[in-house]
Amino acid sequence: MKLAVHKLIAFLLCTAIFTGSVFLFSSTAVAEGETENVEETEQAEGNEKTSNINIAAPSAILIEASTGQTIYEKDAQVRRSPASITKIMTLLLIFDHLQAGKIHLTDEVMTSAHAKSMGGSQVFLEEGEVQTVDTLIKCIAVASGNDASVAMAEHIAGAEEEFVAMMNEKAESLGMVDTHFEDCCGLTNSDNHYTTAKDVALMSRALITQYPEIYQYTKIWMEDITHTTQKGSSQFTLSSTNKLLKQYPYTTGLKTGSTDKAKYCLSATANKDGIDLVAVVMAAPDYKVRFQDAMTLLNFGFSVSSLYTDENKERLEARKVTGGVSEEAEIVYKEAFRYLDVEGNDINQIQKELRLPEEVEAPVREGDIAGKAVYTLHGREIGSVDILFSESVEKATYRDYVKKVFTLYF
Repeated sequence: MKLAVHKLIAFLLCTAIFTGSVFLFSSTAVAEGETENVEETEQAEGNEKTSNINIAAPSAILIEASTGQTIYEKDAQVRRSPASITKIMTLLLIFDHLQAGKIHLTDEVMTSAHAKSMGGSQVFLEEGEVQTVDTLIKCIAVASGNDASVAMAEHIAGAEEEFVAMMNEKAESLGMVDTHFEDCCGLTNSDNHYTTAKDVALMSRALITQYPEIYQYTKIWMEDITHTTQKGSSQFTLSSTNKLLKQYPYTTGLKTGSTDKAKYCLSATANKDGIDLVAVVMAAPDYKVRFQDAMTLLNFGFSVSSLYTDENKERLEARKVTGGVSEEAEIVYKEAFRYLDVEGNDINQIQKELRLPEEVEAPVREGDIAGKAVYTLHGREIGSVDILFSESVEKATYRDYVKKVFTLYF
C-alpha cells in the first residue's frame, strides 16, 4: 500500500514538473516572439517614414547641419562626378584663408591666361583683369564661374595644382573618405575626380557652420559686377544658378553643378524655425529633377525634425580643490548641446544632470575635464557635454601653507 502511494505521489510530481516546464517554455517563447515583433514594428515604422519619399536621383542625402545627423540617405556613399559642387571645397578654403588673415576681401586678384581659358560656366574674366576677392567669391557662389575659381586658387596657392592638393588635404581632415579632387571647379571629366553625396554633405556642413557669412553670397539672385580691362569698362550681370532661391522660400544656398559626366547635382541648404538642413542630390537626370528632389528632401526633413538646443551659458559653481594654492577652481561648459529628434518625441521632456565630483585634488590644469552634463529623454541618455576647468590650480608647497597661515592671523 505504501509503495502504491509513493508511486502515485511521484507520478503527480513528474506530471506537475512537466506541465510547468511546458508552460514556462511556451510563455518564454511567446515573450520572445512579442519582443521580436515590437522591434520589427519599430523598425518598420522608421522605414515607412522614408520609404514614402520619392527621390528620382540615384544618390541623395539629407542632414541637419548643427548636429550632422543624417535624416535620409539613398546610395549616399557611391562615388560620382561632382561637377561644380566641387566649388564648395574651393569656397571653404577661401574662407579658411580669410579667417586666418592670409587674404582679405579687399585684396586685388589678377586673372591669368590659364584662368581666362576655363570653359563651361564663366564670368568672362580677361587676362590681366583685376577683381577683388569679394567680387570673385560672388562670381563663384552666384554664377559658378570656373574662371573666377581658378583665379582665386592661383591667388591663394600660386598654382591651381597646389590649391587642389590643399583641397584633398582638407577633404581628408573632414573625413571625406570617398573624395578626390583634380581641379578646383569640377570642369574635368577625369574618373579620378570624384566624391559622394555623403562627402558633399560633410563639406557643405563645414562651410555653412564655420562660415555662415557665405549666405551673404549664396542668397544673391542677381547682381552686377564691372569688368575693367584695356578695352574699357563694362557691366556684367551675375545670375544665380540655384533656382531654389525663387522656388523654395527657406533656401539659403548652396551650390549647383552639371556636366555630361556628372549629370545634374545640387547641394541645397535651407533654414526654417532655426533648423538648418543640407540636401544633396547627385546625378539627377535633368535640372528640374535635382531641384524637385531637393525640395522633397527638405520638406520631409522640416516635417519630422525638432531641434533641442542648450547653449550652456549659465555660470557653474566652482569646484573645491584640496591641497592646492587655491581652495577652488572655476569650471565652464565645453560647448553647447544640440539634439535632433525625428521620432516625434516631446523635446521639452529632455533633462540635464550635472555629474561632478564634490572636490578634486590639486594640481588641476585649465582645460582638464572636471565632469560632464548628461542629457536624457524618457530615461534614455541622448548625449553629453564635457565640463572643463577654466583655470589652473597648482599643488601647494610648504611655503604656500606658511603664507596661508600668515595671511590668516596677521
